[in-house]
Amino acid sequence: MNVVDPADTLAGAYGLTDARGRLLSADAPLAELQERCGGDLPGTLAIPELLALVRQARTLGLKIARSFSAFDGDAEVSGFARIHPLGEDEGGGCEVLVENWQRSPLTPPSAREFAERIDAIDRATAEVNARLDARQRVQVLSARAADVVALEAAAPGTLWSELVELPEITHHQPLHWRLLDGAACRIAGSRRNWRVRLIPLGADVQNPVGFELLLIADEALTETMPEVPAESFPETSPTRLVGTALTPVLRQPVQRIIANAETMRARLAGPLRDEYSEYAGTIASAGQHLAAMLDDLADLEVVETPGFSTAREPVDLIDAATRAAGILGVRARNRDTALVVEGLRGAAVAIAEFRRVLQILINLVGNAIAYSPVSSTVTIGVHAPAEGRVAVTVSDEGPGVSPEQASRIFDKFERLGRDSDGGKDKGSGLGLYISRRLAEAMDGTLTAGSAPGGGALFTLELPAA
Repeated sequence: MNVVDPADTLAGAYGLTDARGRLLSADAPLAELQERCGGDLPGTLAIPELLALVRQARTLGLKIARSFSAFDGDAEVSGFARIHPLGEDEGGGCEVLVENWQRSPLTPPSAREFAERIDAIDRATAEVNARLDARQRVQVLSARAADVVALEAAAPGTLWSELVELPEITHHQPLHWRLLDGAACRIAGSRRNWRVRLIPLGADVQNPVGFELLLIADEALTETMPEVPAESFPETSPTRLVGTALTPVLRQPVQRIIANAETMRARLAGPLRDEYSEYAGTIASAGQHLAAMLDDLADLEVVETPGFSTAREPVDLIDAATRAAGILGVRARNRDTALVVEGLRGAAVAIAEFRRVLQILINLVGNAIAYSPVSSTVTIGVHAPAEGRVAVTVSDEGPGVSPEQASRIFDKFERLGRDSDGGKDKGSGLGLYISRRLAEAMDGTLTAGSAPGGGALFTLELPAA
């Protein structure tokens, strides 16, 4: 709560503008604020909040009276502004009166709030994201830049520090995460310098259940992308152009937009009014949505490439389901949704590609969380439905899927009017289409229907090991 010094409280402050919005005269508090905002007296009104009110009053030709606040360095000025437009015979300007003028120091954010803001910015700028277990071993990893894409080949269970060079660290790995958080590192194949962020997961920071690994470059990738022959882009496949050529090029500026918007939202670049902070949050959300769509388009090209195939390896479906639930745990808790995994480890082992199975499950579970009511349960079940087959089911307590929807829900760009997260996330309509194509590439199937107790039921069936 801001504390107001009585010495900084005045009955009011008066000013007069001309028809062009120039402040012609003002009482001392208003004149001093004008100067601190970079304006002159006389000169164009330099206080954006008052200038907007003056322009509105002039445009409407009406008196305006409303609460007013403005940032003044490390303090906030507030009061009740009365704007009275004058007639042309009186100069066509406005009388400005700020009643109950108060100047109070800004309350600095708490250490926790500041740390959360830094984490949000780092997440937006990171070009390598990974989920680690409690022993700092990779569960799933995503690399967004062309010079580090080879990291995606890292096998689950690999110690993350084996994927990078830590020139400043000479001790045996793994070290305590606090000793590695913020460390400089190098990545083979990349000429850029990188910084490590390790964000602990779970309520107990001293004994985290896992970590979020972020690798952040000190500069954007500016190397010229290799020219792709035009003949490789059939006119009938515009997604191929986006996936191959445009997605890598667009990803960098989109991430910069997200990072800058998060910086503004978190007020790290200076004080900002609440409504402008909300606007910046909207920009960041839109940027994240665009980034997700770019990733979907890149995946779309991959699965539609002639001859696309996946690796063949034993995949414990309980292990994959547990990891998907862990990755989406924060999202579920934010909606007060319980994630339940049913099945015995080792009871259902498929012949498939672990990374692709996990991708499918993250999509299915993420959708179930988004489309379920708050304070509900999403159940992930693993079983063997028939000889030589194993399956994972994802069921929720949402509105369910009708037979007519089930026949169309896997179509490309099909959304069936569904909006996740209360309409905040429109999605691309590609997630389920890509998931089915991945399932088919692994000699499996992906189907949709209604759960016995209501809600949607998705079933991923794969060949058994």
